[in-house]
Amino acid sequence: MTTDLLTQKALKDKVYSGQRISSEEALELLQNWSLTDLGLAADHLRRKRTDPSMVTYIVDRNINYSNVCYVDCSFCGFYRHEKDKDAYVLSNEEIGQKIQETIDLGGTQVLMQGGLHPNLPFSHYTDLLRYIKKNYSIHIHAFSPPEILFFADTYKMSLEEVIGQLKEAGLGSIPGGGAEILVDRVRDKVSPLKCKSDAWLSVMSTAHKLGLKTTATMMFGHVETLEERIEHLKRFRDLQDETNGFIAFIPWTFQPSSQVNPEGRQPVGADDYLKTLAVSRIYLDNFDNIQASWLTQGHKIGQIALGFGANDMGSIMIEENVVSSVGAFFTVTTKELRRLISEAGYSPKQREVFYNLV
Repeated sequence: MTTDLLTQKALKDKVYSGQRISSEEALELLQNWSLTDLGLAADHLRRKRTDPSMVTYIVDRNINYSNVCYVDCSFCGFYRHEKDKDAYVLSNEEIGQKIQETIDLGGTQVLMQGGLHPNLPFSHYTDLLRYIKKNYSIHIHAFSPPEILFFADTYKMSLEEVIGQLKEAGLGSIPGGGAEILVDRVRDKVSPLKCKSDAWLSVMSTAHKLGLKTTATMMFGHVETLEERIEHLKRFRDLQDETNGFIAFIPWTFQPSSQVNPEGRQPVGADDYLKTLAVSRIYLDNFDNIQASWLTQGHKIGQIALGFGANDMGSIMIEENVVSSVGAFFTVTTKELRRLISEAGYSPKQREVFYNLV
């Protein structure tokens, strides 16, 4: 057997035994392993790490409390400037109506995110959280790291003060929005006014130390290299080693449209998505939960992703405004999502944000 074949066999044995792989080995998988081999390995590890018989999902709603934002990210078709005719800030009552509709549909959570609005007081956000907690029995998963960093900078507060006051007002966990790729070369190209990589991670580290769990995300398939995708994963794995505060990893693909794609980039194909998903399962050995992205890839690829390391199908997304603003129009009901999971050979189980079954 040649040295190269011996090396490949050693890497395969290492992967299947669940040993931690290096970033160089992860790049080797992404570049040179076949789609089939990656899927088999990722599925093997997923079945060892989570219940192999079931796939989970959550019933929740994405509420974008405002679309006003000054950051102007090149990939975003959702934001508006404050003086635009279709700029908005939802009232507490409007948000309350959306929450009640969510509860009536069996929902257990609201995901609230918005643009970085330059002219709202911090009390606007804490009052909103208190209003929700007083009137509705629902978990609040809200305010991504760019929003929290914006609060800290705008209102001259420390991260500990911002997160602590939001938690006291009712914040239950923090979503991983705004991560894109945690490499500053990439961020300087696609979102130059948004926070740097270290700052994004500092929000999550602080939240974890204050007792708030968070999710981790990756939007890929734009200007990043494969090496930068792996670097992104490494930063998550390193922080998870330190804090164990991430609930789940959620990768999805850049959605090009004429409005936000001036360079004419082509959308990431299903093979690239599935390979990256599989490598994520193999590399992120300290993450239990990895989510499939039916919203950006469609129902069928969402099903296939369950054989490439994903153990969760995410949300039915009663409402979603950001990704759909650039052309991702896939939708699903609870009944349809359960059918998709069952047809893929798993038992569908509704969960809440911390992956406890409902």
